[in-house]
Amino acid sequence: MVAAPLLVVVLSWNGIEADLWLHLIQTQLGRLLGNTFILVLGVSISVLILGVSLAWLTASCQFPGRKLFDVGLMLPLAVPAYVMAFVMVGLLDYSGPVQQQLRAWFGSGISFSFRGTGAVVMVMSLVLYPYVYMLSRNAFLAQGREPLEAARVLGYNPVLGFFKVALPMARPAIVAGLALALMETLADFGAVQIFNYDTFTTAIYKAWYGFFDIRTAAQLASILLLIVLSGLFAERKIRGGAEYFQSGKRAVAHSRIPLRGGRAVAATLYCGLVLTLAFLVPVAQLVFWVAKYSWRDLDSRYMGLVGHTLSLAALAAIITVAAAFLLALYKRTYKGKLSAAVVRLATVGYALPGSVLAVGIMLSFNWLDSIVAAVQSGLGFAVQPWFVGGVLALLLAYATRFLAAAYGPVETSLERIRPSIPEAASILGAQPMDIVRRIYLPMLAPGLFTAALLVFVDVMKEMPATLLMRPFGWDTLAVRIYEMTSEGMWPQAALPGLTLVLVGLIPVIVLVRGSSR
Repeated sequence: MVAAPLLVVVLSWNGIEADLWLHLIQTQLGRLLGNTFILVLGVSISVLILGVSLAWLTASCQFPGRKLFDVGLMLPLAVPAYVMAFVMVGLLDYSGPVQQQLRAWFGSGISFSFRGTGAVVMVMSLVLYPYVYMLSRNAFLAQGREPLEAARVLGYNPVLGFFKVALPMARPAIVAGLALALMETLADFGAVQIFNYDTFTTAIYKAWYGFFDIRTAAQLASILLLIVLSGLFAERKIRGGAEYFQSGKRAVAHSRIPLRGGRAVAATLYCGLVLTLAFLVPVAQLVFWVAKYSWRDLDSRYMGLVGHTLSLAALAAIITVAAAFLLALYKRTYKGKLSAAVVRLATVGYALPGSVLAVGIMLSFNWLDSIVAAVQSGLGFAVQPWFVGGVLALLLAYATRFLAAAYGPVETSLERIRPSIPEAASILGAQPMDIVRRIYLPMLAPGLFTAALLVFVDVMKEMPATLLMRPFGWDTLAVRIYEMTSEGMWPQAALPGLTLVLVGLIPVIVLVRGSSR
């Protein structure tokens, strides 16, 4: 599933639309590369500073409100980037309430544009820093106090102990969180489209739906694919072969560094400011818009959007979790380099933007439909497409994109089952299917449920693949947000946006409960 669309995208260079590419090179390609590079660099720096600093404060320091921020700072994971984008534009743009109030206070000369590079980087950073925060926090908690106490005995103060000991030990977790944030940045379509900030994802959409040239869209997708794979390779090289061993004792309240006076106030204000901007403000604004304007949209058409969204998400979750279970079982049964390579290839889809997968799958299905059409024509039947324009292509894109999200919880749960249990069942005469049905499935139920939940919510929020591949009449909540924000109708996009945020809170709560144990 993963290799076929990637291969099609790579092989799309067998024919080039010279005029179209000349136009792209002269007018857009340099800007696309520059914008993508600046966005990745800006988000990298911002999420590192926010994620690591917040993780260190909540994991290793004691200050007023720490317990609240420990959990609350993970809540922005529930806010899709494109929802944060249209809320911030609606609040801070020229006609928004913030600038209107400033003009009322200080005169009509107050005006600024909230559409530049800094605005895009800020919005993306506020919704993506939890990836770094969550993994860094767990790494700092796992270190305990022994390394820092040893550093203090050797003459380091707490600041030097952090930079010389705690930070290097947490490096693998920090790099892994940063990689997740950057993959989401490269894959984003909705947020950059709202800011009219051209990147490769917007260019792919324009080439497909603006120029009606799917081959050029595939060639642009191959460039984006090269950038993504280069990022994955760089992340692996940065992490290197180093191993980090820790005591495994989690930090407890009495061993945290107590902050007093101005430092305690500064820590509380810093964490509170980030939580307010990243979660409280957008949710409050969505609730306000829904209560004042868009509650009238709660009609049969909206319920149809909800139905399409839930049905697609449920079907995709079932298919993806089933594939993840088979993949994990295959790796457990047939250990070796081949199974490890197969798993690595199958789970690379999470790093691929939905637009890349959409183009690859659509080209693959066009080729299959051409074969079916030739057979239908030869047999004298009416030529009808079987694959393109159907729900199957969209579900395949979802499964390929989110297989890694499902595989992680399933593999973790499977590793907890001792090999002696299925071996004993086999000795007692159980057939392989009996072992799967009576041992693996019941014992894996929590992991399978977690995997299905993660895929379900990710599919609900997925915009690029849904927008490019949805069948006629299969609009979803994400598509509704795109349609409203394209027209600048921010309040009308609030109802589907708030729905996605509330549903997205479910896996965040699961993650919070898991990390607290």
